[in-house]
Amino acid sequence: MIRVYLADDNLLMREGVKALIQLSDDLELVGEAHDYDSLVAGAAEAEPHVVVTDIRMPPNFTREGIDAAAEIRRRHPGTGIVVLSQFDDPEYAVALLSEGASGLAYLLKNSVAEEDQLARAVREVATGGSMLDPKIVQALTQPVQANWALTPAEEQLLVSMAEGMPIKAIAVATQRTPADVEASIERLFVRLAEGLEQGETAAVERLRLLHQAISDREEQGERLVRLLPGGVAEKLVNAGRLPGETDTLEVTVLMSDIRGYSAIAERTDPTALAGQLNEHRAAMNRAVIDNAGTVMQFVGDAVMAVFGAPEPLNDHGARAVVTARAMHQAQSEINARWEADGLDGFGLGIGLSTGKVAAALLGSEERLEYSVVGDTVNLTQRLQQFASAGQTVLSEPTANAIGGAPAGSEQLGPTTVKGRVEPVTAWRFG
Repeated sequence: MIRVYLADDNLLMREGVKALIQLSDDLELVGEAHDYDSLVAGAAEAEPHVVVTDIRMPPNFTREGIDAAAEIRRRHPGTGIVVLSQFDDPEYAVALLSEGASGLAYLLKNSVAEEDQLARAVREVATGGSMLDPKIVQALTQPVQANWALTPAEEQLLVSMAEGMPIKAIAVATQRTPADVEASIERLFVRLAEGLEQGETAAVERLRLLHQAISDREEQGERLVRLLPGGVAEKLVNAGRLPGETDTLEVTVLMSDIRGYSAIAERTDPTALAGQLNEHRAAMNRAVIDNAGTVMQFVGDAVMAVFGAPEPLNDHGARAVVTARAMHQAQSEINARWEADGLDGFGLGIGLSTGKVAAALLGSEERLEYSVVGDTVNLTQRLQQFASAGQTVLSEPTANAIGGAPAGSEQLGPTTVKGRVEPVTAWRFG
């Protein structure tokens, strides 16, 4: 039996080739891959006699199949390689055969099912032979002069599109109307399609560059999603927001703090404490997100969240109160498990305040932070200090926003808080 390992990022193509392999009694499929890394790793583990691979696969859709073939042959010199391609481009055949033809085959995808071509190629390379599709041989021996090319204006338009410039921006830069630019883009894609039909390498290369640029921008967006609070990265990418641009919003800010945290840290193993903080933050994050809030930051044992930013909410005050209750409840359940394991529980003090803030992306391209600033934020920080473990303190504006203080609340003040001239009235419940 000839052990065959198959690689192609297109599931339908992979299933079709798999079916062809399984038609032959002397061929055994021992694994599948969809990109460069999984191909190299899978082939090392399965130790096939022959690898059948597409040329272009993730991550870059260039010549991953040929590069993987070279790496596999370097590690396992006796492995036969059958490369499949949808283009009769001699460039790839030359790259494959650059170190000799023994044990190598290059076939076109649209003809692998003809006259048992794939099975014959697998058998040939398994014994050290080689095989090329007749169209590849013709392209190698009688190269056709390319007569397809983009104009300088079309090349520049393609670059602008790859950079992510919108149509209006391209129109301004080229002193044309948006309608004219849109028509040029349509003509450009027609030209690229014509080049693909002709098998022109230049057309393939231009589309490859455009695809890579789009992928890079999407990857940047994914990185922002990991770095910025929920919803903020999407707003930045979609709206093209720049650092320093601000929104003025009516929000409710929530701040929580673990009471007696310093003493807990002093007597707890750091590794165990890190695990506790991780579980605590995950539970607090879920409580905030479940009520359409945005977790702004975790600082040590403190959590700051906002309701009503980056997208406005009509009921931000009520959502913040519900979240505070949910955070206390979630932490109480966690504490019961911790205490059974001999760990200290966390007691939360939470502050809530409602008012106008300036919301902005602050920082640089290397490091961005979504922040809300203003007196409301400062007041929330002061109010949470009046909350003992298991309690929540909310400001008068928050009480007004939810139609009155929660039942069973204790009124505080009017009292003076640090950093404010005017006394404040607040309510405490828990």
